[in-house]
Amino acid sequence: MRDLHGYGVEKPRIEWPNGAKLAVSLVVNFEEGAEFSIEQGDDHNERMSEVMSVVPSDRRDYGLEQIFSYGMRAGLWRFLDALDRYDCEATFFMCGRAVERVPELAREVVERGHEPVCHAWRWQAHADYDSPEVEREDLQKTIDVITDATGQRPMGFFCRGSESPHTRKILSDMGFEYDSNGFDDDLPYYHRFKDGHEPLLILPYALDCNDMKFFHPNGFVTADDFVRYVRDGVGVLLEEGERGCPKMLNIGFHLRITGRPSRFAAVQGILDYLTGLGDDVWIATRLEIGRCFRAQFPPSEIG
Repeated sequence: MRDLHGYGVEKPRIEWPNGAKLAVSLVVNFEEGAEFSIEQGDDHNERMSEVMSVVPSDRRDYGLEQIFSYGMRAGLWRFLDALDRYDCEATFFMCGRAVERVPELAREVVERGHEPVCHAWRWQAHADYDSPEVEREDLQKTIDVITDATGQRPMGFFCRGSESPHTRKILSDMGFEYDSNGFDDDLPYYHRFKDGHEPLLILPYALDCNDMKFFHPNGFVTADDFVRYVRDGVGVLLEEGERGCPKMLNIGFHLRITGRPSRFAAVQGILDYLTGLGDDVWIATRLEIGRCFRAQFPPSEIG
């Protein structure tokens, strides 16, 4: 049943490390090579990209493929080098098919200290799955590919769009520590099953503070637009944290979007701003944020 109430008035008072008033999750999407394309045997090409394609949907679109490929070939290295310079750990949402095609790049990400997360086998909504058995098989395949490539088993999940009615139960069965397909809060919470399954921790994600808005007609135009948007969000949440209710903020990036030089200025501006806030902000992986919350609020002690 849909929950419109949430925590209500009695919100959990989380204590982030070092007295931080806000936890920030930096997410980088590692999905290029997993998009729909004729090149991969699909019956159509991905429709969301830098420009509207003029290639018929049933023909191979080399230009679209190259726009996506830029993310892996060039954008990834900008992100990794900047995260190194600012000493920030990020969470990488990894599609299994993308990792299968460039395992050495996925390995480089994890060797630099970043968290791998299962971002589905393909860059698609899990709502597309009619069969829970097939969905489970694809999840297991994704876990295996990421683990083999990086040496680290992904403990979190997020898919494009929406999950299926079965996804959360499958995630619980498969030992995932958290699910990020929740757009309905600024605080972690537990999804409770009616049949006695272990409650699944939900680390909410957000699509507003996300570089995909560079592709939206009513979204960001310049790098400064994105930086200002982040500053505004941080300002509001820091004030709430100072009043005794620390929360979390999600910032989403894509290798093929803000990996481009003119938009990468936004990444640099955001990292510079966040790291300049000192201990007021805790920049952490999603796994670290989830474990910090669970240690203070185990499912048996919170509604």
